[in-house]
Amino acid sequence: MQRLWRLPIIRTALVALVGGLFVVAAVSGCATARDHVSAAHRAAPPHDPAGHRGGPHLDRVAARQNVRSAAPSRAAAAPAYFRTLPPGAKLPSGAQCARWVRARPDAENKGMNRRFNHARGKHVGRRFFAGDKPAADRLLAPRINGYFTGTTEEILRWAACKWGIDQNVVFAQAAVESWWQQTTKGDWETNGCPPGHPPGADGKPGLCPQSWGILQNRYPYEKPSWPAIARSTAMNADTAYAIWRSCFDGYDTWLNTVPHAGRYHAGDAWGCVGTWFAGRWLTAPARRYISQVKRYMREHIWTKPDFQQPG
Repeated sequence: MQRLWRLPIIRTALVALVGGLFVVAAVSGCATARDHVSAAHRAAPPHDPAGHRGGPHLDRVAARQNVRSAAPSRAAAAPAYFRTLPPGAKLPSGAQCARWVRARPDAENKGMNRRFNHARGKHVGRRFFAGDKPAADRLLAPRINGYFTGTTEEILRWAACKWGIDQNVVFAQAAVESWWQQTTKGDWETNGCPPGHPPGADGKPGLCPQSWGILQNRYPYEKPSWPAIARSTAMNADTAYAIWRSCFDGYDTWLNTVPHAGRYHAGDAWGCVGTWFAGRWLTAPARRYISQVKRYMREHIWTKPDFQQPG
């Protein structure tokens, strides 16, 4: 999807042109699952008539029964659905989200992503959010690492959990951007080319793709995440929703210094979704994009037969 430009205010008070795409969920709510699984109650082996325990054989039987009961217990403790967490909320760690997601596995429905789904990302450092409030670099940038592998749906759920955004918004936005295909390239330009991808190298004479992957992250404005956003589905989603969270937490105050409709503020999940595409706050292009994401979310487009490509 061709994306508009984003103009952030750099901390030196100069306005620099920054491109981007954002997608959000105005869904309220708070994930409530706890970060532990209650211990399974282990029954003692039965006694024989002489008062002795059942012996090694019965111990092994009891152990097998406990193993069988442990998996349902772990799944029951993991959230079945990840919802939007409020601005400033304490976010679960990537490792905790990985445990929750793997407790409720999802099948692969986009076979072309397998290689990218098994590639992990990298840290981006603390200069990633150069145009936003310093707190974004301090609090959010160190969390970006793309450190997860799994099926495409599991990766999207992991990103939703990690950044506290409604998972159906993530599913719908990824469908709008790429039909859940990490191989997607977009925003073809004559400049702003990533290293190793000069104009013409990717199949369009004189042009190179600036946007890459399942969420169409745009290279010129996310350079510290390159090349991981192209090689790793998890890194692509991780970076995209870190950017969304920066907007949602109120760090993107530059949005009030460029053309906008209404006033940017923390806590507007859909407004931040719109900035992913338009680079502006609730302008007409942003609203059209929001409407498209909402439509896919209402339809649950990712569940439709023609969306499935498991091979």
